[in-house]
Amino acid sequence: MAKGISIHIGINTVDSSHYADENGQPWDGALMACEFDAKDMQKLAKAKKFEAQMLLTQQATAANVIAAITAAASKLQSGDMLLLTYSGHGSQVDDKTNEENDGKDETWVLYDRELLDDELYVLWSKFKKGVRILVLSDSCHSGTVAKAIQMNTVARATSQTFRFRGMPPEAAKATYQKNKKLYDGLQTANPKGDKVKVNARVLLFSGCQDQQFSQDGDRNGLFTENLKKALKKGAAKNYKALHKQIATAMPPWQVPNYFATGAANPTFEAQKPFVI
Repeated sequence: MAKGISIHIGINTVDSSHYADENGQPWDGALMACEFDAKDMQKLAKAKKFEAQMLLTQQATAANVIAAITAAASKLQSGDMLLLTYSGHGSQVDDKTNEENDGKDETWVLYDRELLDDELYVLWSKFKKGVRILVLSDSCHSGTVAKAIQMNTVARATSQTFRFRGMPPEAAKATYQKNKKLYDGLQTANPKGDKVKVNARVLLFSGCQDQQFSQDGDRNGLFTENLKKALKKGAAKNYKALHKQIATAMPPWQVPNYFATGAANPTFEAQKPFVI
């Protein structure tokens, strides 16, 4: 029988000794619902018979996340499945290896440092051919001025104050400058980035498009909330249908993304979601 491993990351605050705001002061990136997301996703995974692991806030260091994914890669064989969920801030750092068209490397804002997309691709390359990887990322992956403008526009239009899961662009810049040697070194250590060969199939559901923000909540992120509702209905026959169902329930200013990479595996994408 196929084996399923799941890893659930939820980060409500980050280590302010590493991160900085626009004034060079400590930045803790406080969010409300990320740990709730991780706990709910772990509960769902256990119900589906995944062997589940959870990393919350201070546990969600780069070393621990990399170790958990690497351990899963060593255990999973063709036909097995990894479910990886992330709830927290997304951001960018300057691309120093000239492999990104927009000059930026996307990141997950982990507790002690940002994890580069280059590092994630190298981790995907460790998995054997035929392994299925499903990644649910309730975050945004950019820090541009356009996004900051959109966030303020949405808040004004609705007369509400929102928390968004995107590291403010000024904080992203200040954090990079404070830790430039570290982040430039990580890029040099992973020079192939997203060009590395991935033999597994990776499906990524992200909470929004690149030009949008993912909204935090009191109990769940907006993307995770609608994912849970869609799964409760149980109508989706495959992953694209699930994505469409979630997207239909989302506001026009936050449209979840669906992205696939690695070796083709049409059987995986045609399967009922979350089935090992």
